Amino acid sequence: MTAAGPVHVFGVRHLSPGGAWHLRAMLDRVKPKYVLVEGLADAGPMVHHLTKKGTRPPVAILAYTDSVPVRTLVYPLAAYSPEFQALLWAKENGAKVEFIDLPSDVFLGLQDVEIERLEKKAKGPDEPPQPDGTAGEKEAELAWRPERGQSIYERIAEREGEPDYDTYWERRFEHNLSDDAYRRASFELGRALRDEDDEPVWRAENLVREAYMRRRIREVLDGGVKPEQVVAVVGAFHAPVLGPDLPAMTDEEFASLRRRPGKLTLMPYSYFKLSSQSGYGAGNRAPAYFDLCWELMQTDGLAELPHRYLSEVVRHQRAAGTYRSTAEVIEGVRLARTLAALHDGTAPTLADLHDAAVTLIGHGETAAISEALASVDVGTAIGALPQGVSRTSIQEDFDRQMSRLRLEKYKTTVAAELELDIREDRRAKTPDAAFTDLRRSSFFHRLRVLDISFAKQLKAGSDQATWYERWKLQWTPESEIALVEAVLLGETVELATGYKFKQRLEAATGIAEAADVVMDACVCGLAKSMDLARKRLQELAAVSSDLAAIAHAAARLSQVVRYGDVRKFDPAPLLPLIEELFVQGALALLPAANCDAQAAATYVESIDQLNRVSDDHHDRVEVEMWVTQLRKLSDADDRNPLLSGYACAVLLERGAMATEDLAREVSRRLSPGIPADLGAGWFEGLSKRNRGALLARQPLWVELAGYVAALDDDQFRRAIVFLRRAFGSFTPHQKRQICENLAEHWGVHADAASEALTGELTEKEQKKLGELSEFNFDDI
Repeated sequence: MTAAGPVHVFGVRHLSPGGAWHLRAMLDRVKPKYVLVEGLADAGPMVHHLTKKGTRPPVAILAYTDSVPVRTLVYPLAAYSPEFQALLWAKENGAKVEFIDLPSDVFLGLQDVEIERLEKKAKGPDEPPQPDGTAGEKEAELAWRPERGQSIYERIAEREGEPDYDTYWERRFEHNLSDDAYRRASFELGRALRDEDDEPVWRAENLVREAYMRRRIREVLDGGVKPEQVVAVVGAFHAPVLGPDLPAMTDEEFASLRRRPGKLTLMPYSYFKLSSQSGYGAGNRAPAYFDLCWELMQTDGLAELPHRYLSEVVRHQRAAGTYRSTAEVIEGVRLARTLAALHDGTAPTLADLHDAAVTLIGHGETAAISEALASVDVGTAIGALPQGVSRTSIQEDFDRQMSRLRLEKYKTTVAAELELDIREDRRAKTPDAAFTDLRRSSFFHRLRVLDISFAKQLKAGSDQATWYERWKLQWTPESEIALVEAVLLGETVELATGYKFKQRLEAATGIAEAADVVMDACVCGLAKSMDLARKRLQELAAVSSDLAAIAHAAARLSQVVRYGDVRKFDPAPLLPLIEELFVQGALALLPAANCDAQAAATYVESIDQLNRVSDDHHDRVEVEMWVTQLRKLSDADDRNPLLSGYACAVLLERGAMATEDLAREVSRRLSPGIPADLGAGWFEGLSKRNRGALLARQPLWVELAGYVAALDDDQFRRAIVFLRRAFGSFTPHQKRQICENLAEHWGVHADAASEALTGELTEKEQKKLGELSEFNFDDI
C-alpha cells in the first residue's frame, strides 16, 4: 500500500521504459483484479483494439468534435508507455481494465474554456473570475491561467546539476532497476511537485481531473472490489492525492463541466510526433532510444545500452560514407561511463552518450554526426493498426483508395517522391490500369484540397507538361488528424472534397476564387463540382471589372481547357466563358493602368495572363481588340509608365511594333523634357520581357545613353532608382552585352571593352563603387 490510500497507486512518467518495467513487476507481484489507467474515461471500448494482435505502437486515441469549430485531443501510446504495458498485462492476466481520467467531451469542452480565456486576455488585463458558489468553481478556476516563467521541471534539473529534466529523470529513474525503487521515488517526486506554490497554470486543471479520478476509483470500490485488488496507474504528479482522505467529484460538479460532443477513433502515431522536438509537451527527446532501453530491459541487457547506441551511430556514419572504427565505439563507451560517474550515475544517460559520440565519433564536431544522432534518437518508426479496428468511414475509404492505387508502401514517415504520367498507358492490360496515374493524381489533389498533408505537389519544371506531375509523399500523425477532421465534410474523400468545394463557392465573392475552384475541381476529377463552379463564375463575371481577377480567372480556365484531353473531360462549356472574360479583361486594361506602382506590379502579371490566353485561344478570342488595347496603353502618357513600357514590350514580342517605331517611342519617352522617374519607369517596364530582342536593337541603347547623359544630378538620382531596378534582374551575360552595346556607341573598340570588363578595378573605380553601394535608394 502507498500513503496515498488503500488502493495500489503507481505514479509514472507517460513515456518511461523504466516505469513500464517496474509496473509490470509490481503487477506480477500484486496480481490485481482491476487495473485503472489514466486515460479518457469513454475510451474503454478501444482497449480491445489497442491490445489486439496486429497493433504495433506507437498508436494514439484521437478525440474530435462532431461540429465546427473542430477541436481535437490526442492520447498517444508507445510500446514502452507504462499505460500501454498496463493494458497488455491486464489482457494477458484476465484482469479488468478501465480508463479513469475525464471523458473526451469534457476535455474538448475545456479547450473552448482555454480559447475563450486567451481571447479575453487579448482584449485586456486578465483577472481571476469570482466563484459564484456553484459547482462551476473548478471550471472558473481552470479558466484563469496566468503565464509562467521557468518551469518547475527546469528548476529541478538545475538544482540537481543536470542540463535538462530529461537527463535528471533518466539518471535517477530509468537506470534504477531495484525492487519498487521507481514507484517510491516517483511518489516522492509527485509530492515534491505539489509542494511548489507557484504553479497555478496547471494545478487548476489537474484538481478537476484528480477529483474525477477519485470518483472513478470509488465507483470501482463501491462495486465490491477490495482495495488491495486494485492498481491505479497515473502520472507521478497525481499519485499522492488519489486516496480516500480527499473528496471525489460529485454528480453536480461533474454535470456542471463544459462539454463539446465528439467522437473517438484510433490512429497510427510516429516516433517523431512522440518526441519533444515535434512540440509535444509530454514527449521525450528520443523515442527510438527509449524503445531500445525497453528492449534491453526485457532481456536484462541494459548494461549493453551504451555499446548498442554508439554502434548504431557508427553504422549510420558508415552508411553515409564516413568510416568510423570499432575502437572508437569502445573508447566512446568508456568516456560515457566516466561522464556518468562524474554525476554519481550508475550508467550513462543519453546526454552522456551524446557527449561521447561527439568527442570520439564526431571528432569534436557536432555537425558531423547530427544526422546520425537524430536517426538513432528519434527514429522513423510509425505505428500500425490491424484491419477491422474501429475507425471513421473516411479513414477506411482512404485505406481502400491507397490499396486500389497501390500506394500502401508510401504510407511512411520517410518522405518519397513519385512521378506521374497521367496520360493513358496503352501498354496496360486493363482499362483500369491504363489510368492508374490519372486516378492517383486526382486522389492526391483531393487530399490537397482537404488540407491533408500526405501528398504535396512539387514543381514539374515545365508549365506546358500538363500530363506530368511530381509529388512528395510522407505520412504523419497530422495527416491522420486532418483526415479524421475531414469526416465532418463527408463520409469519403470524394464526398468531403465535393462538400469543401461547395463551401468555397458559397464563400466566393469574386471570380478569382470561383476560377480556382474550377481548376481544383478539374484536377480532382469532380465534374459536378466543376460545373457548379463554372456557373458561379459566370454569375460573378457579369458584375466584375477588376483586371487582376478577370485575368486570373481567364488564365485558370485556359489552363483547365489544356487539361481536357489528358484529364478526360469535355472543356467545351468553358470556352464561351473564356471569350467573355477575355473581352472584359481587354476593355479593363486601359482604365486599370491609371494606378500607382504597387498596383502596377500586379497588373504586369495580369497582362501576361491575358496575353497567354490570346495565344492559346487565338482562334476564339478577340486578338485584334487585345492588340488595340495594348497599343493604346503603350502610346498613353497619362497611364502608369511601367505598364506603358510593358505593353510596348508585349507589342514588340508579338511583332506588332517595328524597329523604327520602337526607336521613335524610346526617343520620345527618354527625352530630357520627360521627368526622370517617368522615363526610367517606362524603360523598366520595357525591359521586363523579350530582352534578347532589346539587346539586339542598338538604337535603343543609343537613346538610353543620350538620355542618361542629359540628366542633371537631381534627375539622375531619381532615374537611377528605376534603372537599377530594371537592370537588377538581367543576367551577367546580358549586362555584358549592354556594356558592349554602349561601348560601340561611345566608339570603344570591342577588344578594349572586353578588356575593361574583365580587368581589375582601379583604386578610383573601387572608390566610386563604394560610394554607389552607400547610396540610399529608399530616400528617393
